[in-house]
Amino acid sequence: MPIHLCKLLPPRPTFPGDMTPSEAELMQKHAGYWQDLADRGVALVVGPVLDPAGIWGVAIIDAKDADAAAAIANDDPVIAAGGGFRYDIHPVPQAILRTTHQPNPQ
Repeated sequence: MPIHLCKLLPPRPTFPGDMTPSEAELMQKHAGYWQDLADRGVALVVGPVLDPAGIWGVAIIDAKDADAAAAIANDDPVIAAGGGFRYDIHPVPQAILRTTHQPNPQ
């Protein structure tokens, strides 16, 4: 299973605190896009990262190679809309995966 980490960088450091209504609508489409990929088993984990240096998004995906990972990222509505978002994509050559998708009870 080729794994890639996709880091979504927002259009400005103050995002999402000053998100416009049109950006909020776009983020809803973004969430739906990634939910569909998760439902199909392409996206393993997706969500915001509360980094003290500034929030960003992460998606851990199963993609056959870097080109496939880039295509998935480029199809994200926030990228397709050209609103200043961008992805940094990094291959993960080895990964240990849980055998169950249940949350840790601790």
